[in-house]
Amino acid sequence: MIEKKNFYINGSWVAPKNPKDIQVINPATEKSCAVISLGGKEDVNDAVLAAKEAFKTWGFSSKEERLSLLESFYALYKKRWNDITDAIIQEMGAPKDFALKLQTGTGASHTKSFIRYLKEFEFEKPLGEHAKNQRLIYEPKGVCALITPWNWPINQVTLKVIPALASGCTMVLKPSELAPLSAMIIAELIDEAKFPKGVFNLVNGDGATTGDALTSHPDVNMISFTGSTRAGALISQNAAKDFKRVSLELGGKGANIIFKDADAEAIERGALRCFRNSGQSCNAPTRMLVEKPIYDEAVERLRKYASEFKVDDPNKEGEHIGPVISETQFNKIQGLIQKGIDEGAKLVAGGPGKPDGLNDGYYVKPTVFADVNNDMEIARTEIFGPVLSVIPFETEEEAIQIANDTDYGLTNYIQTQDNDKVQRVARKLRSGMVDVNGAGIAVDAPFGGFKHSGIGREAGKEGLLEFLEVKSVGGWN
Repeated sequence: MIEKKNFYINGSWVAPKNPKDIQVINPATEKSCAVISLGGKEDVNDAVLAAKEAFKTWGFSSKEERLSLLESFYALYKKRWNDITDAIIQEMGAPKDFALKLQTGTGASHTKSFIRYLKEFEFEKPLGEHAKNQRLIYEPKGVCALITPWNWPINQVTLKVIPALASGCTMVLKPSELAPLSAMIIAELIDEAKFPKGVFNLVNGDGATTGDALTSHPDVNMISFTGSTRAGALISQNAAKDFKRVSLELGGKGANIIFKDADAEAIERGALRCFRNSGQSCNAPTRMLVEKPIYDEAVERLRKYASEFKVDDPNKEGEHIGPVISETQFNKIQGLIQKGIDEGAKLVAGGPGKPDGLNDGYYVKPTVFADVNNDMEIARTEIFGPVLSVIPFETEEEAIQIANDTDYGLTNYIQTQDNDKVQRVARKLRSGMVDVNGAGIAVDAPFGGFKHSGIGREAGKEGLLEFLEVKSVGGWN
């Protein structure tokens, strides 16, 4: 049993003021793999005050100092690659190969990318040739509350912690209490890289107590949160009381528009993107919109693909998906699968219950519903499991209307060989990202959405700017 009860505050691992231990459950076994403690208001206060004090110097540190420390962190990260991978396998059930290459890999990729952007970034520059005595100064926003989810734990931690460090902010990180182990390794690496005391702090906890104490703390200047739309709304209310800056990366219900001239792999590629990470990705294409002439063929191909799709123990090597994160999430998904049946959608593959032979663990069958209409709950709710809804359409205009008829606006997908159509449709889709023909979104491309999918952008230059305020100075000579 792993014991990780302490918090990282002001450069040291310290015991909680009022210990409240909880078990971290391995979703593949339904058994405890670690014990952590949940932080209370006193722990949060200590961490915020440490960050506030550290900001007095770190906020004015040089770009060169920050670069040197981040490069040390990156070198240490690569040495702990397998440890981070093992933590992710245990805490969230990500399959070994997927965790090694993608889950852990994204943390390295984002760190490397932010280092590159930091090297290029001008923190002070003239407004322009027309106003040479007007200066723009980019300054860190201050003390940041960073709250990260369990579905891509290291991806989201590095998307927040690394640009916050690069910009000169100080911070308190609260990782998900369901998947805290990999984030605690990040704290160990920051300590080993010798960042100044108080610049980075970590307090484990839940949303209701720890998260609320953090997001309502008067000395927090910015909140960067990734999680549910419901929690994002509550956090925004806390932030509004004293005008904290807010960056929110929330839910999604992506549409994948399959036109009749799509490439030969488009159907299966779309299903894979939906099922990958056990469907636990906010940018998953969970609504597949298929043009009528190829609809029946697509449904049959999806039936075959989903029926043969592998679900297995995350400790095994190979291409398969593992369990979903928790019993609560499993039950939610099962309820929505049943809701789809009750609503009259055609169950093509999968369905209620666990896959054969996987009785222990929160495993879900890859599930496909056909003949879905966009008013059904399974087409409107972010299920966050390996569940695909297939919707027919007749015209380009109808596809765009269906795709946009959602509260969310994170990522949409287009499959067609007609470049003019790609550009027409991409411009009309109300989402922060559009993926065409499986090209993917670059690691440094702005990541974020419209509508209920959030506020702000992560990754690359835009992700760095999220942690900076701009100051205008007139008469600078």
